[in-house]
Amino acid sequence: MKLVCAAFFAASAWAQLTGVVDIHVHAGPDSVPRSIEAVPLARLAKARGMRGLVLKNHYESTAAVAYLVRQEVPGIEIFGGIDLNRAVGGINPAAIEHMVLMKGGYGRIVWMPTFDAENQVRFSKEARPFVAISKNGALLGDAREVLALCAKYGLTLETGHSSAEEGLMIVREARRLNVKNVVVTHAMLSPVRMTVAQMQTAAAGGAWIEFVYNALLGAKPECTIEEYAQAIRAIGVEHCILSSDLGQAVNPLPPDGLAEFFSRLQRAGFTPTEIALMSQTNPAKALGLE
Repeated sequence: MKLVCAAFFAASAWAQLTGVVDIHVHAGPDSVPRSIEAVPLARLAKARGMRGLVLKNHYESTAAVAYLVRQEVPGIEIFGGIDLNRAVGGINPAAIEHMVLMKGGYGRIVWMPTFDAENQVRFSKEARPFVAISKNGALLGDAREVLALCAKYGLTLETGHSSAEEGLMIVREARRLNVKNVVVTHAMLSPVRMTVAQMQTAAAGGAWIEFVYNALLGAKPECTIEEYAQAIRAIGVEHCILSSDLGQAVNPLPPDGLAEFFSRLQRAGFTPTEIALMSQTNPAKALGLE
């Protein structure tokens, strides 16, 4: 009986990949090892019925890669973005302006700093330069300029590895500046670690709350599926996005990971309709696709 149930959930999860938009995938070419290159990943995702992918690189814009992948694999929507780490000059409005001008217009997301974020460097107890976005409880001027550019060009803004408090600052200021789509990047994963109350506040401020499968993997997962389920229920599925954050050499391929993620969420009590809302409708809206 258990085998039959497991097979049912797996088949159901695979079926739910149809129309899915994964806004958080890592693929080669990259400066760190990845489990799959961008073109084969796009082919795999298309074969599984997925609608789209957002390619994320911590150190380079992926707008040009998205354009090239679309040439090789028509029939699936591929987007890129820019992560404001030190390799692109940190909080660098000029880098965003040039990403927007990239042929095709597929640079759709701006991530606040991730591995070079002040919050990440302090969390990791590293003695190295970092990119600051706030001081004394307020966003710095250049960080506010980034938000203004997102509003100007209709870009999706992600909070990156900012602290929970900085994430809420970003959400508030983004709303003031009329940034249409803000995503709290893997809100429960380190070094962000928002509380449920903070995620509820961010959602009330108009932000999407991202839940990634990566946080559930490894010998000592940072989160459990039960914690995810409780948080999603408290926030409301209408405010949540499911994505993989996969592509690491030791982890499942992104489509495989999503299928596992959906299967586990079904066993935790979420309906196929709820999973579709969080993996198809909400991420599409966050990218301005519908």
